[in-house]
Amino acid sequence: MKKLLGVLLVLLVLVAGALGGLYSWLETAVSRAKAEGTSEEVEVEVPKGANGRSVGKLLADKGLIEDARVWRYHLWKRGALNAKAGRHVLKASMTMAELCAALEANPLAEDQPIKVIEGWRLRETDAALSAMGLAFTDEYTKAASDPSRFKAPFPLPTRGTLEGYLYPETYRVKETGFDVSGFIQRQLDTFAERFYSPHKEEIEKCGRTLHELVTMASLLEREEPVPAQRPLVAGILWKRLDKGFALGVDATSRYELEEWNDRKAFLVKLRDTEDPYNTRARKGLPPTPIGAATVESLLAAMRPEKSDYWYYLHDSKR
Repeated sequence: MKKLLGVLLVLLVLVAGALGGLYSWLETAVSRAKAEGTSEEVEVEVPKGANGRSVGKLLADKGLIEDARVWRYHLWKRGALNAKAGRHVLKASMTMAELCAALEANPLAEDQPIKVIEGWRLRETDAALSAMGLAFTDEYTKAASDPSRFKAPFPLPTRGTLEGYLYPETYRVKETGFDVSGFIQRQLDTFAERFYSPHKEEIEKCGRTLHELVTMASLLEREEPVPAQRPLVAGILWKRLDKGFALGVDATSRYELEEWNDRKAFLVKLRDTEDPYNTRARKGLPPTPIGAATVESLLAAMRPEKSDYWYYLHDSKR
């Protein structure tokens, strides 16, 4: 009998030790983030009616926690999780307690992405906003045709439109209460943030006006699909301009077309020597930028590469 009791006592000690070890491991796992020190943000959408277990699987799938079982232990000890439905921005550097707190906080506002493509004209952005049901047809173009309505830390055109200054980017906007003027102001602010503000001194010393740089950048965006080649093309085009030669950039003749790739209408434009955007027939820069340029094109326009070349070629794929 004593021998049996001894065996049972040993077993109890072993079980207690195992449970103690498990408890210690669980407590350590709960308090330790999966990837300490990382600043990468992960967007997680919690569906309506989701419970703690399903949220744990979602976090594991997103790489935010190591083990969903440890998550369930944390929730058992915590009591409950009242995660709010919607999108939350989380990090793998968060502990489980921090993840719970973030999930119980207010989610991101309901919004949707608008991608303004590089090289787009006002009319393409206008059409995209209209197709998404965010604005009436021509509403965006009309607003962008009155630069006096907007503010910027750089000189805006005093005549014409804001073509070229509305930075191409993916913007998130509210699905309800979309404001066209507010969206245009965001694009101007992004232009300042990405290009003007960090390069203000260089812009002022480069020997070209900001409007000239923006116009040249819009040509580069359409003429050269490889960003690394744009400084070389910029050098050729500035040299043509400074020496009094026609730029010969066919993309400018497409600017006023309703459809950019309408070849028949484009050929008509090329033969129109009175067209102010015909840079084969007329010297100098076109009257306005011809679309939205990226910072790569803007920098290329400001930092042209000198060469002996007067021409540049594109293959059949460009």
